[in-house]
Formats: sequence, structure tokens, C-alpha cells
Amino acid sequence: MVRNLFEALAPGEGLRHAALVTGLKHYLGPFEAYAASKPVTPFREEMPRLPYPNFYYAQEDELFAAAGRLGFSWSVHRPHTIIGYALGNAMNMGVTLSAYAAICRETGRPFVFPGSPQQWEGLTDVTDARLLARHLEWAATSEAARDRAFNVVNGDVFRWNWLWPKLAEDFGIEAAPYPGHATPLEAQLADAGPVWAEIAAKHGLAEPDLGRIASAWHTDLDLGREMEVVTDMTRSRKAGFLDYQPTLDSFLDLFSRLRRDRIIPAS
Repeated sequence: MVRNLFEALAPGEGLRHAALVTGLKHYLGPFEAYAASKPVTPFREEMPRLPYPNFYYAQEDELFAAAGRLGFSWSVHRPHTIIGYALGNAMNMGVTLSAYAAICRETGRPFVFPGSPQQWEGLTDVTDARLLARHLEWAATSEAARDRAFNVVNGDVFRWNWLWPKLAEDFGIEAAPYPGHATPLEAQLADAGPVWAEIAAKHGLAEPDLGRIASAWHTDLDLGREMEVVTDMTRSRKAGFLDYQPTLDSFLDLFSRLRRDRIIPAS
């Protein structure tokens, strides 16, 4: 896809800068070899590529080749889990957790953290979609960002054992005690489609299909990792990008918008 996009362009057609958004699978590996080798954290942009094929590497190589051929500058952006407003997205933790919390509130199910002990107890970070957008704009307009790859995360770190009760509080429920092991959402929500349809009818929600809202498998992949995943932002800071986004606000702002748009029930 990346190759075809650039092959449709000719030199001198006005393209000045191209930005490629990939992610932390640059350091963790693609799905078929995910975390096959123990990563060293925090992830830094100068870390060498992993010794097996990765579709992110292939995309980068097409970008670099096209930039050399067509004469534009480039930037690569590597976010962690993106928290933002998107429906029908196969990789959407924030909306998935909002639907899970709403189901727990409506049914009395325990709001239990579904992930691993390492994720519950260890440090991690995420990327707000709005901060990612600002990072892309900065890279496209800053000489210091030309022809470089950048990690992009909110700028804070957190532990899920701190954040989980705060998410529960926003829904007016209690966070269940952590059971000491993963309790994957894919299994928890396997029978929840009819439950969500009833909730949608009761509250007049815009989307009665839980499959259009929740991506349990991907949330399980993120929260089930048995390793620390945390990202270094030094390169961006030294180049002049000083933006910061509190992660709690990333989730709470998203939940507020989902309620306003009748995607999840109002509190």
C-alpha cells in the first residue's frame, strides 16, 4: 500500500513531507512473532530492528526509498496504545473498556481488570489520539523533526492498579479486587452481544451492535502482556515537542464524548 501510494506520485508534484504512523510493534514484533524476544525498556528510537520480518519495517523502507526518489522529508511516529474516539475500529482499548464498564454497571457483573499481573502492577503508558495529531503537525512543520523516527506517548506513566479504580469511579461502580491472574475480556464478553442490545434499547444508544464498539481481543493482547511496556520520549523533547497529556484525562474525556454521542449510557 505504501509503495503504491508513492509510485503514483512523480518528482516535483509538490509533496514536501510524509509522515508514517506505526507503533510499538516496531520493538515488540508483529503479531505472528509478538514479544518473541524479551524487550529492553524503555523503548528508544535508536534500538536496532528485531531479527525477523516486520510489516512496520517494510513500510519504513518504502517511505525511505520514496523520499530519496521524490525529494520529500519524512517522519515516523511510534505511538503506544492509542486512546481516542473511533467506532468500528479493530484496535480500540478506550471504547472497549467503556462498553465493558457500562455492561458491568447495568448487569452487576464485577468490573475486574482483565490483564496480567505484570500489567496490573508494572509501569506503562499510552498515546492520546489528540496528542498524536499534534505530534504529526509538529513533525510536518519543524526542521528539527526532518527525516527522523519518534516515539509518541502522553508523557506520563501509570500503573493499572492506580488507573482502574478511577475508571470505575467515573462509571459509578466499584473496581473488583484483582484476582491475581488474567481474566480475558474476549471470554467475559463472549455472551454480551444480546446484553448490549438490551442496554442500547433501554438507553436509546446509537449503536446496538457490541461488535462495532468493542475490540476485546486487542485489549486482551495489550493488557495481557507479561512484560513491562514503557516508552522514552527524549528524542521528541530534545527536538522541541514538549506537549503532554494526562492519561486519566485521555480516558475520562473519551468517556464523556461517548456519553454525549449516545454510544454508551449516560452516568
